[in-house]
Amino acid sequence: MALTPLLLIHGSEVALSDRALSEALAARKDFERTNLDGDELEVGRYSEVIAPSLFSENRVIILRDLQDVPAEVGQEILESFDSIDSNTHLIFIHRGGVKGKGLVDKIKKLKAEYISCEPLKKQSEKAEFVREEFLRHGRKISSAAIEALVSATGSDTRELAAACSQIAFDTNAGKAIIDENDIANYYQGRVEATGFDVADAVIAGDVKGTLISLRNALDTGTDPVMIIAAVANSVRALAKVSDLPRNAKSFEVAGKLGLAPWQIDKARRQLTKWRPGMITFAIAELSRADVGVKGGEAAPIYALERAMVSIAKNVASGGSV
Repeated sequence: MALTPLLLIHGSEVALSDRALSEALAARKDFERTNLDGDELEVGRYSEVIAPSLFSENRVIILRDLQDVPAEVGQEILESFDSIDSNTHLIFIHRGGVKGKGLVDKIKKLKAEYISCEPLKKQSEKAEFVREEFLRHGRKISSAAIEALVSATGSDTRELAAACSQIAFDTNAGKAIIDENDIANYYQGRVEATGFDVADAVIAGDVKGTLISLRNALDTGTDPVMIIAAVANSVRALAKVSDLPRNAKSFEVAGKLGLAPWQIDKARRQLTKWRPGMITFAIAELSRADVGVKGGEAAPIYALERAMVSIAKNVASGGSV
């Protein structure tokens, strides 16, 4: 397939933009490379670099931090497109945001190959990212394993990508589908717990497990605010799923709810222990804890522990606490 001579990598997720650039350069491994930094680019330098070569060799020019180029340079870039020779490929990297958006929009109109590298905010986006990462490595992974991996790595996309690569490499090549046991083996020996581990214990009404996972998470540096956010996400998922008809198929309502099908299935399983009023109770406890850990109480860690244990006990007792 012919390579596109104009490529725009756009977004603030560094792990994704670095990967996109690496793949683009690998496809142009025989090209002569020139690197430019947007915040250091002076008028005239860009035109000098893209001037036709006497030797007609293939060249790729990488301009990082497009959002930081001076306005005059931006205009110089736009005026140059009609005169760029066919052996020159351009890769622009913009870190997202409104700065330099006008230049981005104009480059898009030139039919540039556009690669979005926005942060993965939804669990469904992270799950799809994991699935695609394993496919890139020539491996397949089960939905349960994806859930386990996303929960274990939290919000760090770079860590998530690294874990996908390592697990794909370490797992027996003869195994058709990587499962949750392979994920557990990868993380075996790790003592740290993430906010998602705490959330699972709280939602399950496992008081002892809540205390253990909470203390492990705090001991290994997990931010209390992130722990509250993880539990709140789980409670919100329960609230979204609680009104679904029993015969509603998860894949049909996933888009409407903003959840992945496996998240809906997980929330449905968790809801078997929850009774009317318990979601409201949990939200109130989480709100108190959020205020507490942000300076509203003299002992923020106690406020966090009190809320987590209180919710878990409420679930364990069927709402009688």
